[in-house]
Amino acid sequence: MRLALCALACACLSLAAWSGASPDAEAQQPLRIGGSFSGTGTYAQLSQTVHRGQQLCVKHANETGGVLGRQIEFTAEDDRSDAARSVAIYERLLAEEKVDAVFSPFSAPITDAVAGVTEKRRKPLVACCMAATPNYRKGRKFLFMFLSPGEVYLEGLVDMAVKRGLKTIAVIHEDTPFPTAIARGGLDLAKKRGLQAVVVEAYPGKTTDFSAILARVKAANPDVVAAATYFDDAVAITRQMKELDVNPRMYAATSGVNLPGFYERLGRGAEFLYGPTQWEPELVTLRAGGLVPIARQYPGAREFVESYRKEFPGADLSYQTVQGYGACQILLEGIRRAGSLDGDKIRHAILRMDLHTVFGAFKVDRDGVQIAHRMLIFQWQDGKKAIVWPSELAPGKPRFPTPPWSQRP
Repeated sequence: MRLALCALACACLSLAAWSGASPDAEAQQPLRIGGSFSGTGTYAQLSQTVHRGQQLCVKHANETGGVLGRQIEFTAEDDRSDAARSVAIYERLLAEEKVDAVFSPFSAPITDAVAGVTEKRRKPLVACCMAATPNYRKGRKFLFMFLSPGEVYLEGLVDMAVKRGLKTIAVIHEDTPFPTAIARGGLDLAKKRGLQAVVVEAYPGKTTDFSAILARVKAANPDVVAAATYFDDAVAITRQMKELDVNPRMYAATSGVNLPGFYERLGRGAEFLYGPTQWEPELVTLRAGGLVPIARQYPGAREFVESYRKEFPGADLSYQTVQGYGACQILLEGIRRAGSLDGDKIRHAILRMDLHTVFGAFKVDRDGVQIAHRMLIFQWQDGKKAIVWPSELAPGKPRFPTPPWSQRP
């Protein structure tokens, strides 16, 4: 597979043009990249799919000559979903093992903690998995957001609700930075569009019993329920909504609901549920006919999906997977453009980027906040994810309204 920089309105980054290989590439020492991932603990399910994306990106780069004529040697250690452990890993990698570059860990709390280490060492960190904008407004110079900001995750849900004449919304969220950013952004969007918030509830991480919160939601009887979640709480909230017969006309949850495992856990209970997503493998099945050309917006997406399924048969493939792959693309392209491993030169190269990766558009402002990538909204329909927003990427329509639990098969 080759990665090409396409001369469109902005550059497009396909699967692999990071090399700039030289004739004596084999004589070069490996370019060493380190990092951590959550192999166990709270974030394990999502973090492992991110890690597989990073591994595949490195494999593809090495197949085309590596970077700066050097093969890449990538190692990552289990941080056990613990920020302090991850910080210790990155401190050791940079201070003792002297790695050339680092990939991002998973989750906002861990990434934010690690960014203190990489900032001190002047090492660029393309944050594959932190979308809370306040974490980028701290004066840091070497931190870059790869995702759409958490504040816009619910934009599509709010837009669809307003266009269908809905009036009220309930927002519940885990009381940690990323879900809180989603909730606050969603509430701001709802207010601007005339949706009244009738319930706003935060809950501690690792909560398993949502009955008290959902009782308040049921009493308020909102048209829309939006839950800013991770995987386990999204499953639990959906199950308990059914048990308590909570029946909004639209219901969305966030991180984790796009994984095949979510539908496997809930079965038909996941039907009609909406989820914001940064990217979906279903994009590669879209054809022309008024739709945005996928090859331009997501260059290399089809080849990525085929390669991933061959490399990791049976493994989850989600937008989190492509986060890992695409953020790797950006860092390696930054090194290639800088022609150097100097952190300041790589930083300046990334700040000037305006291109498309497998994941979609990438461009950041002077604080490193993503300003180009756009979210999607999908809905579980007959066990499959149907993209239903935005309209230019939505060949189907949302199934609306969501029927009461008592009327579902």
